[in-house]
Order: sequence, then C-alpha cells, then structure tokens
Amino acid sequence: MSAPVLAAAALDKRYGRRFALRDCTVSVPAGAVAGIVGPNGAGKTTLLNLAAGLLAPTAGSIEVLGEPIELRREHLRRVGYLAQQTPLYPSLTVGEHLRFGRELNPGWDAGLAEERVRELGLDATQRAGELSGGQRSQLALTLAICKRPELLLLDEPVAALDPLARREFLRDLMAITAEHAVSVIVSSHLIADLERICDHVVVLTSGRVVLADSVETLLARHRRLMGPRRDPGTLAGVEVIEESHTDRQSTLLVRVEHPIDDPDWLVEEVGLEDLVLAYMGGTRNRDGEPRRLAAVAP
Repeated sequence: MSAPVLAAAALDKRYGRRFALRDCTVSVPAGAVAGIVGPNGAGKTTLLNLAAGLLAPTAGSIEVLGEPIELRREHLRRVGYLAQQTPLYPSLTVGEHLRFGRELNPGWDAGLAEERVRELGLDATQRAGELSGGQRSQLALTLAICKRPELLLLDEPVAALDPLARREFLRDLMAITAEHAVSVIVSSHLIADLERICDHVVVLTSGRVVLADSVETLLARHRRLMGPRRDPGTLAGVEVIEESHTDRQSTLLVRVEHPIDDPDWLVEEVGLEDLVLAYMGGTRNRDGEPRRLAAVAP
C-alpha cells in the first residue's frame, strides 16, 4: 500500500498566542483528489503552507509523500503549489513565465507546457498582467503541473473566478489529474465545486479537523431523520451532528453505523454540501466533537 500523500499527527501551528492549527491529525491517501473545507480562518492555508514546506510546525509532525518535510530542494521538486493569490509576475509575458519555470525545475515538461498554452489559446507574447482572471489561473496551473509534481496543492484556486471560468479550470484540473496520475489537495469554501471533483474531504473548523474520510464513506454513514418531535437521546447508537425542532417535528442529521430501524423516522440520504455545513456549525461538545448519544434499550 502506498504511503499517504499527507499525514499529520498532533500538528500545531501557532502565531504568538493564536493557534492557526491545533492538534491536527489527518491522513490523505495517495491518488486522491482531496478537498479541504472550512470557514475563513479555519487553518486551510496554513495546512497547505506546511505541506508545501513553506512553514515549520510549532508542535507535532507532518509527512508529505511518505517523508518528513524539510526545506530542501528535493521536496520542492515533488510538490506543486498554487497559492491563493495566483502568484505571477505582471510584467512578464506568458512565454517568459514558461522559460522561468523551465530554468527553475529540472523535471520541467516543455512539451506539456507548450500544449497547454496552445489549447488554452494563450498568446506567448502577452504580459501576465493583461490576462483575464481565468487565464491567469490557467497559466498558474500550467506552471504548477509542468514541473511534473507527485502532489499538487491548490489554495482557493477558483475563489476569484466567474462561474464559467471556474468550470473550465476544474474541468482542466480533472483532466490533468487523470492523465498524469498526480494526487491533489485543494482548499475551497465553494463546497459545490469540490463535490464535482473530490473523492476525499477534510473539514477544518477553528484550526481542528472535525471530519476526514472518503466522500463515499461519509455519505454512506450519515442520514437525515425527520419525525414527530422527540428527545434525540431516545435514538440509540448515533452521533447527532445537527438538530432542529419545531413544536411538532424534529429534524436530525446523524452519523450512523447501522440502518435506522424505527418507523417513526423518515430517513433520507444527505448531500455533501449539507453534510459539510452541518459539521462546520452543528451540535458539538466543548472539544469540538459530535454529541454522541448512548444506546438506549428498547
């Protein structure tokens, strides 16, 4: 079995007295397209910067591609990183960016770079500062992928794009992932976009991991229950993630290990967006964990 592309254990990153990440333990399998989701300030960018080797942890450990991270050239060669601000040089042309990438990266795939520029319809003589937002994002993705990394880290890559540009960017990302067998970790607050491309999800809130697993497993283990108003504590062996009540009805989003066999409840499947939002703001104890209800004998 391949080593995880990202493995963090009890990882902390602190700035002064403020924790950007706290007791972060998570593993992302090789070959995955993993989405990191969370509100602003949850620690998404910090986790990606740690994975890229741009930051050092305050405590705990982090491994990327099966090795501890060190600020060394070998690690940087194996990881491609596209930062949130789409870092390009406005005064340099498209062609000059490609030459810059070739000189800095021994594994640079010049053929792929030329093919990408041709397919995207980019003018090699045009300055980056004159490109549209979508074109800049595509050029930055080209620079990241043409170094032929084993892991591609993307920090909010489509946040500033219009819907059409977002769709084109995500379509190209999926094509690149499939063709070049690269693992991807992408952060975003646009859950609907991640649902289209990700097979693994990590949810961060207040610097802590509150959920991490494959999308298939998560959707299989969560259900929405609706029925006559009742105390959720009467429902055996579930974790209540989110609950709401009216005078007559209770609606619960729960994590289950076994089918709900109670005729009083209407049981529905849950979509990824509803599931993620529930974990970001649902019923939790002081440690940030879902409220676990003990089994109740019938």
